[in-house]
Amino acid sequence: MTPCFEAYLDIETTGLSPWDSKITVIGIYLCKGEDEKFIQLVGDEATANKILEILEGVDVIHTYNGSRFDLPFIDYKVGVNLAELFKHCDLMYDCWNRNLYGGFKSVERQLGIERRLIEVDGHEAVRLWWRYVNDYDEEALKTLLEYNKEDVFNLKRLKEKLLGSNS
Repeated sequence: MTPCFEAYLDIETTGLSPWDSKITVIGIYLCKGEDEKFIQLVGDEATANKILEILEGVDVIHTYNGSRFDLPFIDYKVGVNLAELFKHCDLMYDCWNRNLYGGFKSVERQLGIERRLIEVDGHEAVRLWWRYVNDYDEEALKTLLEYNKEDVFNLKRLKEKLLGSNS
């Protein structure tokens, strides 16, 4: 049996509305059996062609609240509707089915999924981006990228806790 080719996707933005905010980082963790690859697109690197190239052959994209945030944001800003092109599993709804409510960080705590950058949240991610853009602060970008990476890798941990590793 061929292993499922899965992608775990999370974005960072400068705000909650795609109309007046930008995508700062798209993190994508590709997993097919034992083969794993992590890619981040930063700022203007997040193009439709690049996203589609990275996701080529993927069977399912996993997100947390991606059906209401990440995928519509990408569609509006980049012009690619990932929900139409790929099977999408929004893990937030699997959490709700198990009475796990709240944002991603809250669900992580409820399930004992550890996080190294506990001081960074969505608001801090925005501040880190602007420190990088306005002050050329490379450490701020490094922290933002590490935060996004932790989000994306924890999506896989969440999926495995909820659905098992072979779902």
